[in-house]
Amino acid sequence: MILSVRSEKNLTGVDENLVKVVRLAAELTDLAFIVTEGLRTPERQRQLVAAGASQTMNSKHLVGKAVDLAAVVDGEVRWDWPLYGRLASVMKEAAKRLNVKIEWGGDWKSFKDGPHFQIP
Repeated sequence: MILSVRSEKNLTGVDENLVKVVRLAAELTDLAFIVTEGLRTPERQRQLVAAGASQTMNSKHLVGKAVDLAAVVDGEVRWDWPLYGRLASVMKEAAKRLNVKIEWGGDWKSFKDGPHFQIP
């Protein structure tokens, strides 16, 4: 899979190692995905906290150490939880191959965040 122009744009300002992981994951996977968000402004983060989509103003997105990915099936973004387990597997494999430590929001004990991947 090749990342879309939109996804590449959304990687602007993201840590170069995390960008490499996302790009390798795109090559390895049979599940299409897009990068919905990377680096965020404090204003955007405040909006997400207010909407309940994030729980912190200390997000790794604010410093370019996180990305959110969305699975795409038959041309449509899908939020089915099993798809994010598949994305996590390929992201973890790409990170392992590149020797980059990442965390998946789906592994968190509370506020499970399937689309979220970050550098610790």
